[in-house]
This record gives sequence, structure tokens and C-alpha cells, in this order.
Amino acid sequence: MLKINFSGFKNEAGTDEAGRGCLSGPVVAAAVILPEDFTHEYLNDSKQLSEKRRNELRPIIEKEALAYGVSFIHHQEVDKLNVLQASIQGMHRAIATLDIPPEFIIVDGNKFHPFKEIPHQTIVKGDAKYLSIAAASVLAKTYRDEFMEKIDTEFPGYNWKKNKGYPTKEHREAIQKLGITKYHRKSFKLLPDQLTIDFKE
Repeated sequence: MLKINFSGFKNEAGTDEAGRGCLSGPVVAAAVILPEDFTHEYLNDSKQLSEKRRNELRPIIEKEALAYGVSFIHHQEVDKLNVLQASIQGMHRAIATLDIPPEFIIVDGNKFHPFKEIPHQTIVKGDAKYLSIAAASVLAKTYRDEFMEKIDTEFPGYNWKKNKGYPTKEHREAIQKLGITKYHRKSFKLLPDQLTIDFKE
């Protein structure tokens, strides 16, 4: 059973990101403040949920949350910052868009930089322990998946609508065959043996 609150503060924001391990597309982060009485039988770490269930939960979270924010760190910035810093920057930006300033921030994982003067706590596997982080994980994942499905129509050869930019065998084979697109992360090892890759606009 996931817990609603870690700190005891009413306006506690949970934050998480999606897409760190992908070869293409953005890192997407979200932050959510839930009401103290929020509960939902299906809400869990987004990785434990089916795509259908995540898509069902997204409008519920957006309607019921006291505040939520989503931010995109696009591939160029991921390459510039490195993926860990991009993830933290994304979470900061998502928090900054919240309509209600959080009194405390709980973060999925073990790395974070302080946001303003607001106290925070990193929590390993926090998305499977606290509802607000789980809600943030669902928003981050669904917004990112939606983006990848959209750009799949621009570059259909990589099957992003299915693999969402993750380093699947199919995705790597497409990179080897077709080259890379403007959405690929140049700082990532795109092929295991680093064969020559063509750049495709």
C-alpha cells in the first residue's frame, strides 16, 4: 500500500522523470501535490502499470491533484547537460510550474539538487512507496509516450510508437540501417559496437 505523505507537510510535492535510459527523445519530468485524502486502487510506479492503466490514471491525477506540473528536457539539452543533470533540471522546472508552492519535496531516486529553500528527501524506489511520486511517474511517462508516438509519424522506421526510444534490439537495428535522426541523443552510445552511423534529418 503506497503512502500519501512522507514529511507531515500538507503541500508535499512528489517528483519523478521518464526517459533517462532512452536513445532518442526528451527526458520528461513531473511534479504532483495530492490532497491528503487522495487514494486510488491502481496508482503505482508507472513501470508496474499497463499503458492502458496509465492513460486511465492521467486525467484522474490531473483532476484530483491540488497542483501538477510537467516539463520537457529535449535531446539537445540532455546531450549538453548529461542525463542525470537533465533529469534534475526537469524536476526543478516541473516543480517551478506548480500553482501551489510546495512545503516539502520528495524525489524518486537518490540524486537531487536543492530547489530554492524548500526541504527535500530523495527516496529510492519512491514511485512504488509514495502516491505523489507514483502520480508524477504516471504523468511523466504518459506525456513522454505521447510525444514519442507523435514523432514516430515523422520517422516511422524506428517504431518509436512501440519502443518509445528505449534501446531495444529493434531500435538499435534501425539506427544501424537508417542512421540517426534529429531526435537521437548524440552523447549516448547508440550502437554497442559503435559502427559508423549516418545522421538523418
